[in-house]
Amino acid sequence: MQPLNVALVGYGYAGKTFHAPLIAAVPELRLAAVVSSRPDAVQADWPQLPVLASLEQALTDPAIDMVVIASPNQQHYPQARAALLAGKHVVVDKPFTVASEQARELCLLAERPGSPLLSVFHNRRWDSDFLALQALLASGELGALSHFESHFDRYRPEVRARWREQDEPGAGLWYDLGPHLLDQALLLLGWPQTIYANLSRQRAGAQATDYFHVQLGYGKYQAILHGSCLVSGGAPRFSLHGASASYVKFGLDTQEELLKAGGRPGSSGWGHDSEPGIVYRPPPAVGERRPAPDGDYLEYYRAVAGAARGQRANPVTAREAWRVISLLELAERSAADGRRLFCHPLA
Repeated sequence: MQPLNVALVGYGYAGKTFHAPLIAAVPELRLAAVVSSRPDAVQADWPQLPVLASLEQALTDPAIDMVVIASPNQQHYPQARAALLAGKHVVVDKPFTVASEQARELCLLAERPGSPLLSVFHNRRWDSDFLALQALLASGELGALSHFESHFDRYRPEVRARWREQDEPGAGLWYDLGPHLLDQALLLLGWPQTIYANLSRQRAGAQATDYFHVQLGYGKYQAILHGSCLVSGGAPRFSLHGASASYVKFGLDTQEELLKAGGRPGSSGWGHDSEPGIVYRPPPAVGERRPAPDGDYLEYYRAVAGAARGQRANPVTAREAWRVISLLELAERSAADGRRLFCHPLA
């Protein structure tokens, strides 16, 4: 089959670092154009690639099969809606939208008979450490969980002049990293009963959330989701404790750093994590090192290409992404009210 022609919308960090190289590395897809107001930046990396001035040009081009939206968060909803109504398959970078009502509308639109594919780029389902964690929990080796903790910490003490750090809907660390941690928690643990959130601005001059500590209640145990811009190091990425054993994992998946450095997706060593997790059993046993499988963000786009042709399942559905957005919003309400809230299932 001929590859599906893809128009990438936006060439900021997400478009340049993740989407363009991943799309180009999947044989079933063809990066056919980029919609950007920065043509020089695009053509410095992709000299032969057409740069379009507007989304409308991509939507009216019958040769374009799929639109990948990597624009600022507030543009996700209107651009995804326009692309779906134009009959294009759509991939939206996380967060899916900045409001749950927007996510619900896109979800219902995508579920109409004959609608094109709508998928959301929750790429960290294919992190090395998360794949290892999925397998470990599925094995039952830890026993009944008593505690789950997921950290995504950084050291960025200076507030930068960019839209992600402005006081506007969809900005801040909770909407940047929170979608990853929520999506992973929902996959591993299911829908929580309660949520209790602390969202703060800790850095001097911060205009948006740069710290979050969110508790998801699952009856007998809590799942802690934590992120900060003021952590120099020392915090584990994952820590889980169960009736039979504990698991601790330090370090992040390597794929993002490789992409930032210009690494080629799918090359030798791609997605390899040299820092294994450790399983601890009750004394006197010592910790057992557990290497993780290689991470593979390419699998997301392979699945998207197959799903667009009706050959594979959608790797991240709009309904799954809607659930994440609803919890992002509920956490904001919890933080504003200073109280624990119930997580009612979505209709």
